[in-house]
Amino acid sequence: MKYSSQIRILAFLFLILSILSCQSDDSPVSYEKGSNQYTNIWIHEQMKKYYYWNEDLPVLTNLSLGPKEYFQKLLKTDDVYSYALHPELPETLPQSLRQKFGFDVSFMQYEGRVYGVILYTLYDSPAKNNGLFRGQLITKVDDVELNLSNYDNIYKSMRGAGQLNLQIVSYSAQSGFSKAKQVSLLQGFSFSQPVLHQVITENKIKIGYVEIPHFDVGQANLFSQIFQELKNQQITELVLDLRYNGGGDISSATALSIILAPNIKSGDLFIQFEGNKNGGIVKQSFQQALESNESSVSFDALRNVHPNIQKLYILCSKRTASASEIIINNLKPFMEVITIGEKTVGKDVAGFPVEDDRELGKRGWILYPSIYKLFNSRHEGDYSKGINPLVNRDELQNPEIFPLGNHSEVLLKTAINTISENSEKVKNAVSKSLPLSKNYTDVDPLLVTP
Repeated sequence: MKYSSQIRILAFLFLILSILSCQSDDSPVSYEKGSNQYTNIWIHEQMKKYYYWNEDLPVLTNLSLGPKEYFQKLLKTDDVYSYALHPELPETLPQSLRQKFGFDVSFMQYEGRVYGVILYTLYDSPAKNNGLFRGQLITKVDDVELNLSNYDNIYKSMRGAGQLNLQIVSYSAQSGFSKAKQVSLLQGFSFSQPVLHQVITENKIKIGYVEIPHFDVGQANLFSQIFQELKNQQITELVLDLRYNGGGDISSATALSIILAPNIKSGDLFIQFEGNKNGGIVKQSFQQALESNESSVSFDALRNVHPNIQKLYILCSKRTASASEIIINNLKPFMEVITIGEKTVGKDVAGFPVEDDRELGKRGWILYPSIYKLFNSRHEGDYSKGINPLVNRDELQNPEIFPLGNHSEVLLKTAINTISENSEKVKNAVSKSLPLSKNYTDVDPLLVTP
């Protein structure tokens, strides 16, 4: 009996130790704060909660990866818009010529040579302040001449550079190529850009032309002033140039849409955000979308400057994205939208920043995941491969590139001819646009209020 009792006690102790051992094995592993493992576990938790394609997240066991690499491995294969950055690690920030130097280029082939075409320069930017302007042609970068085999890699290296040394020429049909000159650029900042506008009279038709480089927070007042001027001049047609607008603030784009759309009410449905099971569906009227980030101008005040237009001509390109695509897609239920140019980028997703603030007083990683898919009031969307223009036109079909707003500029001239029913034939292309292996578009994150 004595041994039997001892055996029972030993068995009981063994059972308790086994239970405690199992509990210890199943308890979550604790990682050191600031380590890759500590950050990556947090990243996976946030993506599981917010990411639109959260049900397709892969199981990644290698938590020792760098957070940026770990985040990238979680993304859906064709999701090129979600990204992660650390505000104190410059190498994690998005790289672009627009952000660093205030300009961007495309490439074309003319008479057997390859040129980088300066598409635009931002006001008060390093590019503008050093004499660069739209239409100039780059022949060399850091003393390396552009050719068919290297232009793609050169563009990639330009985006990552902190300084650029360019050889530039100009071209006109009358005088041909100018003498080459050297231009050196240092990385700098560009701030809010002006919105260009004018009235063009063609065959007694008054056409408003407005070029918007970006949708900034608080632009509603500016839009109101511009369209009051256009309305006073009694325009009956409007050309909206969004070819280099990579997006920005939704409420700013909404303010413009309220001005443009005929016969709308404040409660009319404007936009739908469709998330995963956690996010659900969020529907916003014109007024709700406006007030999400814009309170200085009312819906009624914006409606008061609506010009006498029934249709809208939008100039677009492979750099038209995000909030600009919302203008195209979400105005279609309310008016005729005629797009001219090239296929747009295809950013039909939105989200909000998710910041790692677990450590008090210390800045952590910030995630910009795709959280919502975007739709208009008729639940039309799904343009992740871009929105095809109704009128296809390549603005680089000739080596002479006119300034934006110039009546001879290819896309604007096409719009004017379409409006005035001018049957002028398009001249045969003498230069050829060259594609990049990757679409390096400066697309702004389309942010919504969580």
